[in-house]
Amino acid sequence: MERDSVDLFIEQWNRQRPDLDPSALGVVSRVLMLAKHLEHSADRALERFELTLWQFDVLAALRRAGPPFKLSPTRLMQLVTLTSGAMTNRIDRLENLRLVVREADPEDRRGVQIALTREGRKLVDEAIAVRLDDARRNICGFSASEEKSLAGLLRRLLLATTRTAGQNARHTARKRIAGRTAAR
Repeated sequence: MERDSVDLFIEQWNRQRPDLDPSALGVVSRVLMLAKHLEHSADRALERFELTLWQFDVLAALRRAGPPFKLSPTRLMQLVTLTSGAMTNRIDRLENLRLVVREADPEDRRGVQIALTREGRKLVDEAIAVRLDDARRNICGFSASEEKSLAGLLRRLLLATTRTAGQNARHTARKRIAGRTAAR
């Protein structure tokens, strides 16, 4: 089996700190390295549309919502896993490009919805084929069954880590609230 840089540094840790088990880095480090590579690959593929991956992701979330291609900023934020500040900045930038527009929410007088413009829909409809081709090229070395197995394993890892992150965030919030209450 061909070896990579992760194999090397795991071996090095095994030699230098035999009291520790660095094997989890075999998965985590590769996922981090792949994330960087795959994001760069997607950005390169989307260059012809003058889009970055983050721009495409926001437009694609609106397109996937189906007619009338609108979502609340909160729902959009959940779908592309961003903070509210980052989402506001991204919506502003896409609005300046005339790819999305803010519209009043008919069900909430104080709310807005983010809507895909005609130009935004046309652009994302053209870009999705290139985005899918790029994704397929990046996993072309896998058979259909390997792809399905890998997707399942990555799904489990993602669900486990997001569940753990949510528990940690709730624990930190409880500690913060308890600290404030005790300080009073």
